[in-house]
Amino acid sequence: MAGSLPPIQVTPIGVIRSVFTDRFGIPRQPNLVTAVEARLILLPPYDREEALDGLDGFSHIWLVFLFHTCIGAGWRPKVRPPRLGGRRKIGVFASRAPYRPNPIGLSAVAYLGSERTTEGLTLRLRGVDLLDGTPVLDIKPYLRYADAIPTASAGFADEPPRADQPVLFTTEAQDQLLRLDPDGARQLRRLIVQTLQLDPRPGYMDRYPERTEFAMRLADLEIGWRQTDRAALVYRVAPAPKEPGACDDSGPIPR
Repeated sequence: MAGSLPPIQVTPIGVIRSVFTDRFGIPRQPNLVTAVEARLILLPPYDREEALDGLDGFSHIWLVFLFHTCIGAGWRPKVRPPRLGGRRKIGVFASRAPYRPNPIGLSAVAYLGSERTTEGLTLRLRGVDLLDGTPVLDIKPYLRYADAIPTASAGFADEPPRADQPVLFTTEAQDQLLRLDPDGARQLRRLIVQTLQLDPRPGYMDRYPERTEFAMRLADLEIGWRQTDRAALVYRVAPAPKEPGACDDSGPIPR
């Protein structure tokens, strides 16, 4: 009987380093925010170059990962996906929510190559939608002929999310950006714009029109903005303590 199967233990092969240091603001699918790179640092004994032999021929890879902040949170048979504005419940197996019997996620991301750094054997990635510190369980090459199905239907998520919200900056925020990223190497402005264009707020926020100010963490920064029905106005870009996000209902689920 299935119920008598013993528990299966898994071991992370690596850890993600990304600019998403808080759950609020993480894009809800991969490849929606591409302004900056992320890194997958392989852990011993998996940090061996021969384990990556042949991977350079692939432009994208699958990451199998753990929603590590949700471990121990329990699973829910029905969830409220952000794509439906948090108003409608659907079965957990019809969603990518983290509240699963096994909190495992799957993301297809761009693979930019590997290098040996002071942190260890590192894979350079783009389009990552993962919290900084996410444990990765496995890597698999993305196969275009098998993994992309043009005729597939996608239920309530048949179209990509809108990413057309105007993002404006106050003069003070522009000055702060210039001080923090004087040569543009960190791509901070592009990162903020791509993230806010997707409107990371929970879908139910339209019930609270009086709340117009929001903040999120990106890398080591805190971004503050005012939300109107027409645009997001960034008024603060300042250093902030690094605090990993938790698995709770206080903000949008990042999937």
